Amino acid sequence: MYNATRLVLEKIAIDRRVSYSQRGDAKSALKKLVSFDFVFILHLMEDLIGYIDGLCRALQHKSQDILNAMHLVVGTKSFIQNFRDNGRESLLQKVQSFCLKHDTQILDMQVAYSDIIRSRRNKDTIIVEHHYRVDVFNAAVGQQLQELNSRFSERTTELLTLSASLSSIGGYKHFNVENICLLVEIYYPEDFTEYEKSQLKYQLQQFYSDVPKHPDMKDLSTITDLCRNLVETRKSVSYPLVNSLIRLILTLPVSTATTERAFLAMKIVKTSLRNKMEDDFLSDYLLVYINKEIAVKFEIKSIIDDFYSMKRRRARVK
Repeated sequence: MYNATRLVLEKIAIDRRVSYSQRGDAKSALKKLVSFDFVFILHLMEDLIGYIDGLCRALQHKSQDILNAMHLVVGTKSFIQNFRDNGRESLLQKVQSFCLKHDTQILDMQVAYSDIIRSRRNKDTIIVEHHYRVDVFNAAVGQQLQELNSRFSERTTELLTLSASLSSIGGYKHFNVENICLLVEIYYPEDFTEYEKSQLKYQLQQFYSDVPKHPDMKDLSTITDLCRNLVETRKSVSYPLVNSLIRLILTLPVSTATTERAFLAMKIVKTSLRNKMEDDFLSDYLLVYINKEIAVKFEIKSIIDDFYSMKRRRARVK
């Protein structure tokens, strides 16, 4: 892609059939394309995007398991931090190798940066190596870490970590009664009565001694599977408090994808011609529109039958 883009710009820059301004734009773009600065930033962004791509894709799923999301966030932060501490030299070697391959000038890292940019505005004399290490590499990686930390703060991470105590991965090896009780005490104080909080500890202990031995409850990879199997095996009746807590955790908004879909659907549905649509009707309409893959399976005859079963109607449609 790089060679193809460079070739096209070179042809446009010398093509007399195009306008003078277009040739000038092509020369300017070509000059930036073959610069060491562009190549360095290009490879830096490639590495950064590579580290966060998996997390971004996972969080865009319509339904994302919160425990898997926690591991993805922690792992991504760790990768980026390690890249910041140890990845600069390998990045520089990759950039220099790319420059040699494509005949791009490699800058001397020990000369003054002001000599390279030929600017008198930079009064502080710094070397090229300092500029690319501090002003470019550390700034870009640090901004990415700051963005992750702001979106997943210490309180959010604590919530995710405590929620991980309910994980069924590895034969419930992360199951921790004290952490689960602490999770309820800190984050769900209004969802459980004082009596239920006192009973939760004993119910969790019984749950841990019983459920991992059940053949259908082993080797579950997500908390969603755990919730589903609790219902299918009727264990949700035996452990109602545990079942309620798991359902609360599953409602945590790990991903904004569902919300974004709802707002997009609202823009499509509630147009200027439908601006007097009442809230109840709009809510029902959006529910059908967003879940149209389910709604398409409904038969008109069954809808009419349900319509008549609700109450007697004056209008006759069948």
